[in-house]
Amino acid sequence: MTHLILSSNSGEATVSTIDLLALVNEARARNNEPELRRNVFHARVEDELDGDHYKKIVVQNLNGTQSGAFELSLDQCMLVSMRESKGVRRTVLTKLKAMDEPKEPVWVASLSPQARIAIADLNQQVEQQQKAIEQAKPAVEFVDRYVTTDSGSKGFRQVAKLFRANERDLRQFLADEKIMYRLAGEWMPYGNHIEAGRFEVKTGVADNEHAFNAAKFTAKGIHWLAGLWAIHNLQQEFA
Repeated sequence: MTHLILSSNSGEATVSTIDLLALVNEARARNNEPELRRNVFHARVEDELDGDHYKKIVVQNLNGTQSGAFELSLDQCMLVSMRESKGVRRTVLTKLKAMDEPKEPVWVASLSPQARIAIADLNQQVEQQQKAIEQAKPAVEFVDRYVTTDSGSKGFRQVAKLFRANERDLRQFLADEKIMYRLAGEWMPYGNHIEAGRFEVKTGVADNEHAFNAAKFTAKGIHWLAGLWAIHNLQQEFA
């Protein structure tokens, strides 16, 4: 059986020429071609890879003797195999490519079909989240440039206009995410967001002597909310 060796230096998967020759001769036998001797094969390897870097190793034989061999990368193995006939080449390359494919961990193989489906769904969700974050970057960068040039605080309608958002949808988002809540007919931010510097709240008395509170988004709050809002919209598309 061909053994895959994990190089301690580079982490690259490698195969000894002893094992590669076994693959080649197995394919040759299937295609009614004569077996290659080890010395002939090694001479072919040295000729094909002349000037290339590969490691010389010593292999312990079953009879107690030792033989010299080479440790090749999978790309080098494929290059050497290209000298074979079409039938042999196809068989060897197929097996080499299969060796290069990531193997499924043992713990995954033992899972039930339901658990496998759940993991696949989770992986898909993670990929969609990452895609959403990447696609949200232009929107966040736009607001970042805006905040840089205009650092003044903005009211809700100004922010909705900046985001090109439907006011009702944005209000609902702020409520669902526990960012703002309705108090005595006015929308107020939760205390943790005020402490974080995302809002400023001004109090005053109107001409009719009615006390009021006015909440505005700071430049920091606008930038922060832009990222959340952009990702929210993209997640809605994937839902």
